[in-house]
Amino acid sequence: MKKEVEASNQTITDDFLSTLAEKVGAIAKASIVFGDAVERDGVTVIPVAKARWGFGGGAGNKDNDRGSGGGGGAVVTPIGFIEIREGQAVFKRIYTIPPSLFALGGMAVFFLVRDLLRRR
Repeated sequence: MKKEVEASNQTITDDFLSTLAEKVGAIAKASIVFGDAVERDGVTVIPVAKARWGFGGGAGNKDNDRGSGGGGGAVVTPIGFIEIREGQAVFKRIYTIPPSLFALGGMAVFFLVRDLLRRR
């Protein structure tokens, strides 16, 4: 009986992980990273993004109504675009400033202005 329960648990786990992998695989396509091409005036632009995702699994036992589940998430960030002009393709990066640097910059300006006002 114990071997049957272990085999049943393994089947449940395998089925769950297979289904989860299929669903993540359906989402994890090149179209997530490379957007639809746009053409205007002889120039084609293809948006490019960085995609990261992860997931966790779980399993259960229908014989004793116990189980556990998992979850996951994804982050897609634009990083640039491919420009195709006159038969030449060039990747152009989009440079962004992380929000934490904005906060640091704002603090630096605050202290600089405060110090200037105190000196007057």
